[in-house]
Amino acid sequence: MSGYTSTVYGPVDSWRFGKSLGIDPILVQSTCSFDCIYCQLGRIQNQTTEVRVYVPTEQVRRDLESVDWGGVDVVSISGSGEPTLAANIGEIIDLIKERTDKPVHLLTNATMLGDAEVRKRLSRLDFISCKLDAPSDDVLQKMNRPADGISIGRIVDGIVALRREFAGMLALQIMFMPLNVDAVEAWVPLIKRIQPDTIQLNTPRRPYPSQWRLESRGNHGAKAGIDGTALRTITLEQAELAEKILGERTGVEIVSVYRD
Repeated sequence: MSGYTSTVYGPVDSWRFGKSLGIDPILVQSTCSFDCIYCQLGRIQNQTTEVRVYVPTEQVRRDLESVDWGGVDVVSISGSGEPTLAANIGEIIDLIKERTDKPVHLLTNATMLGDAEVRKRLSRLDFISCKLDAPSDDVLQKMNRPADGISIGRIVDGIVALRREFAGMLALQIMFMPLNVDAVEAWVPLIKRIQPDTIQLNTPRRPYPSQWRLESRGNHGAKAGIDGTALRTITLEQAELAEKILGERTGVEIVSVYRD
């Protein structure tokens, strides 16, 4: 189909999960409740908290028909923005579950988890990674640049509600940059309250694109032909200290990109 844009992409290499098949429930333009300064999609085109159907469920069904599941370790729902903004995400998860026994993972910024209906749609997932890049509203505004009305309190409350209801594995993903790494102690009480199964420590390894392109959904960089700005990362010493503090103070398993 000439010019057709698929909701399925990859598999791409994931430092956490191996070969990850991407599912994009947003698709046409980057759409998110955040506009993170490090986002692999570049500047978000449509910043919103509107939950609606962005891609018809039937399109996802058609796109899944051509998947070769033999080369897939995990299915990750992410793509062109915040996937929980898709009102049909529960239907999409059901479609994936009908076709494979591979684990299904969601990467979310957790801004919509305060909505019980959103949490219900996620109940069949095997693994959810919730972004928590900021321990305070000040850092949230500087790093994640959220839509109006979003606060750290709202985000953490939503993750806590998910933790109570969700039977699968729950991770917190923290993107460390020079902007926030010195505040590492401030995450400790939040993590103790949430009680995740694991914490994923990350730092930007892909450039910040000069403009959004569909290829931004997966691994990109110079080889992908995407122009962008290299981002400042934390040092190995900073990463090891952050891991030590969070591990010792919370008792939660730590997975770090610096040990990849």
